[in-house]
Parts: sequence; C-alpha cells; structure tokens
Amino acid sequence: MATQHPVAREARLQAQNIGGIDETSVELEPGVTVLAGRNATNRTSLLQAFMAGLGGESASLKADAEAGSAELELGEETYRRTLERNGGTVVMGGEPYLEDPELAELFAFLLESNPARRAVTTGDDLREIILRPIDTDEIEAEITLLTAEKEDVADELDRLESLKGELPALERERTDLENKIEDKRAELEEITAEIEAAETPDDEREERAELDEKLTTLRERRSDLDDVRFDLETERESLDALRQERDDLEDDLGELPEPGSLDRTDIDEEIDRLQRRSQSIDGVVSQLQSIVQFNEEMLEGAHPEIRELLADDADDSSDGQVTDRLLEDEASVQCWTCGSEVNRSEIESTIDRLRSLQETKLSERDDLEERIQELRSERREIDQARDQREHIERRLADVTDEIERRERRLEDLSDRREELEGDIERLEAEASELEAEGDDDERDEESLLDLNRRANELEFSLGRLERDLETTIGRIETIESTLDDEDRLRDRRDEIREELEELRTRIDRIEREAVDSFNKHMDAVLEVLEYENIERIWIERVGETVREGRRTVERTTFDLHIVRSTEDGRTYEDTIEHLSESEREVTGLIFALAGYLVHEVYDVVPFMLLDSLEALDSNRIAALVEYFESYTDFLVVALLPEDAAAIDDVHDRISEI
Repeated sequence: MATQHPVAREARLQAQNIGGIDETSVELEPGVTVLAGRNATNRTSLLQAFMAGLGGESASLKADAEAGSAELELGEETYRRTLERNGGTVVMGGEPYLEDPELAELFAFLLESNPARRAVTTGDDLREIILRPIDTDEIEAEITLLTAEKEDVADELDRLESLKGELPALERERTDLENKIEDKRAELEEITAEIEAAETPDDEREERAELDEKLTTLRERRSDLDDVRFDLETERESLDALRQERDDLEDDLGELPEPGSLDRTDIDEEIDRLQRRSQSIDGVVSQLQSIVQFNEEMLEGAHPEIRELLADDADDSSDGQVTDRLLEDEASVQCWTCGSEVNRSEIESTIDRLRSLQETKLSERDDLEERIQELRSERREIDQARDQREHIERRLADVTDEIERRERRLEDLSDRREELEGDIERLEAEASELEAEGDDDERDEESLLDLNRRANELEFSLGRLERDLETTIGRIETIESTLDDEDRLRDRRDEIREELEELRTRIDRIEREAVDSFNKHMDAVLEVLEYENIERIWIERVGETVREGRRTVERTTFDLHIVRSTEDGRTYEDTIEHLSESEREVTGLIFALAGYLVHEVYDVVPFMLLDSLEALDSNRIAALVEYFESYTDFLVVALLPEDAAAIDDVHDRISEI
C-alpha cells in the first residue's frame, strides 16, 4: 500500500514534452475539472501528464523530444516524474506521488485503455482484475507457514498436557525414593556400626592388618563392579536407541527417490528455454505497445509536426488546409505511412487487431510463466529430496559409527566386568581364609567379610537410589519450567487462529465487497441515467473447480448478468455483446469504481481521471460526472465541447492546454 498523504487544497501541474504537449501549466481546485476541447487538442496528453506526476508508467514522451517531465504540486509538496529517451525506449525517473502505481492505474486512471474498463467490454476475467493488487501466492504461502506453526504449537501444548499428567506420578516417585534412601542409610549405619564393633582392638590390629587390606581392596573392587554394571546398562539402552534410529533412517531413505531420479539438468534447460521464449514475447509485446501507442497518438493529433509534414508532401499548395482537415475531420485521415486518404475506422480497426495480437501474446507469455513456475516447483522438490537424502545419509553414517563405537565399548565393559568378578571371587576367598585363621572362637554372628559385603551392596543400592532421585527431581524441575510456557503458547495459538481467519477470508471479503459495491452502484447509476429497457446489470459470485498448475482448487468467478425488459413488461437475460457502446462504457466505469472503493484507492491517490466518454450522450455524461465526484478529491475529465456544456458551470474548466 502506498503512503497516504494529506488532502491538498489545490493542485498545480507543469508538463513538458509529454504526449503532444510542448509545455503547459494548469492549476486545479478540489472537485471537478473539465478539460474541454476537440480531438487532437492534447486533453489525453494532459491526463497522461497527471498520471506521470502521480506515478503512472504509461505516459509517452513527445516524438521529437529527448526528455520530458511532469511536476505536480499538492499543497506544500512537489512530486516530479522525468522521461528520458534511451535508444528505443523511454526511461522513467524522478520521485512521483506514488511509489507503486498499480492501484491507481487499475481503478483511478480511467482512460480508454484502463484495464478495469476494458475487462467489461472485452469479456476478461473480472475477478482477476479485482484481485490483481492482492498477492494471492504470498497469502497462500503465509497460510501454509501459519498452519505449520499452529500444528507445532498444538503439538507442544499436547506435550505439555501430557507432561502435566506425569507430575503426580513423579512426585510420588520422588517421595518413594526419598523414603527408600532414608531406609537404606539407616540400614547402612547399622551395618557400619556392626563392622566397627567386629573390628579387632588396637592391641591385635597387627595380626589383622592383612585381612583389613583384603577387605579394603574387596570394597574397592565391588564399587568398581557396581560402576561397570551401571555403565553396561546405560550402554545397552543407548545401543537400543541407536539401532532403532538406524532402522528408522533406513526406512526414510527407502521412501525417497533414487539418486538417479534427482538430476535436474533437463528441468534447468527447459526453464532456460521457456525464459528465452518469454523474453522474446516480451520484446514483441513491447514493440506492439509502441506501435499501438504511436498510432493512437497520431489519431489524437499528438504529433502535429508529422501530420504537417505529410500534409505538405501531399499538397504543397494547400496552405495548411490539408493539415486543418486532418485535425478536424473525424471520418477520414491521411495515412502517415503511405500518405493516402483512408477512413479513420480502418486505422482504428488495424489498431484493434494489433491490440488483439498483443493480448494473445500476453496470454501466451502468461502460459509460459505458469509452466516456468511449475518447473521451478518441480526443481525445488528435487532439491529438497536431494538435500533430505544427503542429510539422512550423513546422519545414518554418524549413527552407524556411533553404534560400532558403543559396541566396542560394551565389549570392553563386559571384559572389565568379568575381570572384576574374578578379582572379587579371589579376594573373598582369601579374606575368608584370613578371617578363619584369626578367629579362634566359634560364634554365630556374621563374619566381617559378610558385613562388608552387605555394606557394599547397600552403598551400591544407595548410590542407584540417589541417582534415580536426582533424575526424578531434574525431570520434575524441567516439566515445571516447561509448563511456564503454556500461557504464552495458548496466546500464540489464539493469535494464529485470528491471523489464519483473516487471511482465509481476505480474498473472500474483497470479492464479496467488490460484487456488492458494483451491484449497488450499478443499480443507482442505471436509475440516474434512465436506460429504458435495462432492468438490471449485476455480478454474481459463482464457485467452480479449476486447475492451477498440477492442483485442482476451488475458486470463484464473477459472472456478469444483464436483465432487459420488453415493452409488455417481460424480462429476459441478455449478454454483454448486445449492450450498446454507451451501456458497455457505463458498466466498465462502474466496475472500475467498485475496485476503487473496495481497495480504498481514495486513501492512496486523491485524483480520478476520466477520458473517452463520447459513447454517452451529454446529459448522461454530466450525471455520471456528478456521481463520481463524491468519491475523490480531484476529478479531472476530458470532454468534447458539446459534452462539457452539459456540466454544471460551477465546475472548473480548462480549454487551452
């Protein structure tokens, strides 16, 4: 959307070398300004100058000039558009009123070639015209991204809900572990006291030194064995997870296309070929545009020097009378290519054929661009599949290496466990012998060796319980920390829902508002203009299934209906082809007005420009001008003198350009 500007109290335009204008300056007050004059009096050129100053791209440079400009003053601000000839093209520059003129060119610059006006008379896609300023592809892409984010947020909320359900069980597990740890510590304290009580008094310690050493070594070996067993358990769990991941990766790899099918060379070559063809068509279209524009300007008298030269060549003794006739006679003109006298309608017919060829070429280019987009989509899919295959292959190689490393680690731990079990068995036997030798009295109490064994087992169990408790507490803290995001995620989910609703209904809303606006204003204008046998002209939104590339999608179309009435009061539906030229022009203008209102173009540009209303009678032109006046700050309309006479005298007039 272009930047909005404050409404100016007056406007001033200075134009140089635009269309058929050498140099001119005009001032406008807000409201209606009528450009009154015959054909070939630069009325359309002045409208082009306004369009240029406002940011339009369709202004033409005077044929005999190398540079031109349009300077538009609105209040205290000045906007400037420059035109410079560069080889066979005209380059636009400067800082005009609008950075992006698309909306204005579609719905505010309502000259004869305006796309919205022509869409009705040529039967073009009315919906496409209304939606042209909307980047539907960008909307669809945004919907896709938001939908994916919504699914991620929903998954995360489901995960949080699941985590929330784990908390009670984890709390019970923590309490249970704390109780077990407390019991184990109490039991260990009892065993430790028994060991201390069973130890030999100081005066006999020398005799038991070897046994104490064996018991100490035995405790260390048992502790080492406990650690090894824990590491073995951890390694086995890790191996199971890695092997499962490897299987999943191999399955994913098997579902991807084979490497040989991921060659995009043919697609690249086809895209290059189609792009060259599209560029070639662009060149033809540009040439056709130049030809059409030049011939239209010649008909309007935008190149009087060329006409004068032709007139002089045709009859040097006519003292300019031929030139005068060329400018004033609308039925026939002197051909500017061969110099012969031809009917104006024949030249107009040739221009129409050129326009038709131009539209055919544009349609062909659109088809090429659609195919190019399809191929680019295929290329992206190939690139994505190739990247995914490479990613999976790299991860699979890493997982395989990790499995091999952990398997070697598992073998080393198994060997270490066997070694420790052998050491413990040997140390227990030696300690048992030493204890038996030093114990002269028979007693029922547990041996010191058994007490140490029990102490080792309790220490191992206590260590496992403490690790489990630490893990459980960590899990609880992680869940509680994660649950802090729940409110934020719920808020984001609601925001996404609103954004998706707005995006999904934006196109639908614009379509409905455009149809409603057209139907309302068409009814009002038909009543004002009093077309006798037209009951109603209206647009209906109709759903249909269409192909977009490889997809089949549901979309709407705009069907234009014309309802006529007979003298006896019966009504019947007619087609646009049977409307008079006047009726078609009015319908096209109201369709453009609907787009103007739906897209709020009045907030973007304060001007509406009207031209080529000759198909309407004077009174209807006056009524239409009055109707359009209320929707824009500045309404500039080009009219023939007899049509301008029907406009209320309170409105400004410009007759000299």
